[in-house]
This record gives sequence, C-alpha cells and structure tokens, in this order.
Amino acid sequence: MPKQFDVVGVGLNATDSLLIVPQFPAYGGKAPFVREILSPGGQVASAMVTCSRLGLAAKYIGAVGDDERGRIQLESLRKARIDISHVQQRKNCPNQSAYIVIDQTTGERTILWQRPDCLRISPEQIAPEQIACAKLLHIDGHDTPAVEHAARIARENGIPVTVDVDTIYRGFDRVLPYVDYLIASTNFPVQWTSLTDPFRALELIQKEYGMTVAAMTLGSHGALALTKGKFHYSPAFVVNCKDTTGAGDIFHGAFCYAMIERYSIDEALEFANAMAALNCKALGAQGGIASGSAARRLIANGERRSNADFAARIARI
Repeated sequence: MPKQFDVVGVGLNATDSLLIVPQFPAYGGKAPFVREILSPGGQVASAMVTCSRLGLAAKYIGAVGDDERGRIQLESLRKARIDISHVQQRKNCPNQSAYIVIDQTTGERTILWQRPDCLRISPEQIAPEQIACAKLLHIDGHDTPAVEHAARIARENGIPVTVDVDTIYRGFDRVLPYVDYLIASTNFPVQWTSLTDPFRALELIQKEYGMTVAAMTLGSHGALALTKGKFHYSPAFVVNCKDTTGAGDIFHGAFCYAMIERYSIDEALEFANAMAALNCKALGAQGGIASGSAARRLIANGERRSNADFAARIARI
C-alpha cells in the first residue's frame, strides 16, 4: 500500500490548564498563582505536532470531546497540518483535561488529570487502512486493546512501532510483542520487571519481547537505550527551564522523526534530548516545539548535564 503519511499516532490528547505559581505550597497550604493558561497537549497528539513541525506528514487517530477543550485540541491539530480525518468527536462528552501546577523557580510541574470513559477508543474503530498508510506507527498504552490492534496491523504490514509508556496498563503485555522501539518513562522498566537496576530491567524487557530498541527517558539527565546488545547513554541539555510539561512527548515525536530519517541510535537520542530541552524554555506541552535547525544548534553548542553514575557504568560496559 502506498505510504501517504510518514507517521500515524494512536493515543491520547488533552487540553491543559496551566497554573504558574511562585513556588509549590506546603502540603495543606495555600498560594497565589501568577498566571493561568489554557493549552493543548497529550502524549500522542503532542508527538504528532512535533513530527509535523519537523516536516513529516502526520496523522492522528483519537477521540475528542465536543466541549471547548475538545475544540481547542482540534484547532491545534488543524493548525499543525495534521490529518484528523479519523479523529472522533464524541457528543455530550468532555475532552480529556489536566490541571498542571508549574513552579516558576524550577519549571517542574505537578499534574492532575481526568479522561472520561466516553473518550475510549475500541479496536473495531481502527480499520487496517488507517494504519497501513504510514511508514511508522506511534502509540501510547492507555486504550490498550485499541493500540494492540493498531500495532498488530502495523506488524502485519511491516511498519515499525514506537511506544510511549509511563505507567503499567492492564493487558500491555499483549502490546509489547508488536513494539520495535520502546521509549519508556524513568520508572516504567523497574516497575514492569520489579528489578531495581534500570540496565537489567531494560535487558529483561528486550529479551522477553524482542524489540529493536528498549529505552527510557531520564528527565533532566537525558536518556538510556539498549540495542544490538549495547547500551547508549545520551546526556540532557541545560536550558533556562520554564516548564517541563510535555518534554517527554516532544522527545517521542523527535525520536519518531529520527527513525524516519534513519538516524543512528546515538543521533536519535541526542536530537530528541535537544528537542525536549528546547520545549522546556516555554510554557505549555507544545509551547516551545523548536525547528530541527534549532535543535542542531543546541547539539553543536549547548551545555549538557550528564548523570555520572550512568556515564561511568556505560564506560565500564
């Protein structure tokens, strides 16, 4: 089948209410907020926006509500020139929302979110031609049966699958056999395997499910990946951080771009780290999505923050 799109994403979107505070209040305390912003976000939606900004032809498959937050999300996707022909707008259903409290001094955030059941996507709502039209499929884990179905279609059509997963979903063990590139959150590998050593955890996941790359993001310390029997560690970039919201989502979108462009794993991690760091310089999950040239300038000239333990261990392997 001709590939109409470089990448198709199946998964979450959200519309965020950002509350910027001078600093987090103590538990049970009270604090004024400096500013409130309504902003589009969501794991897969933000990754697709990143792909489109980097010049890829992107398609998003998901569900939105018919409220103001849903309309904001749809407008964001349209503005980013993402194909939304298979986005379902659910009647009398609020969009997924998040309230994100951002510490103005550090850019770190705390997220409170809700996704109504009326937004759930089922497998029968995803036809094979919606997936087979792409060179790459990107998924999360939330509507597990639906993303399993999409990933199976991708595997049957020789399409590589990347996944963004940050928590343990029931039935996700049925998704992992179809994944080529696992880019998990910092805590997922140790939670999934019950191993405290992230290196061993990634090795076990890769051995059990056979994906090409088993990787994890490390927040302000970069990313770690295992492929072809070798670990690769990429330090994070130091920037003036205003908001860490969406950094992981932008990382995933940039990694998808890197795979389409056939970057090496070291180049892909470095590029994704740079894109994630630049997004942190602005408010909102998609507020600082940069150009590829801006990311390359940061790679050439930027300061890096390395995790000494990870770097030392890589050197010993």
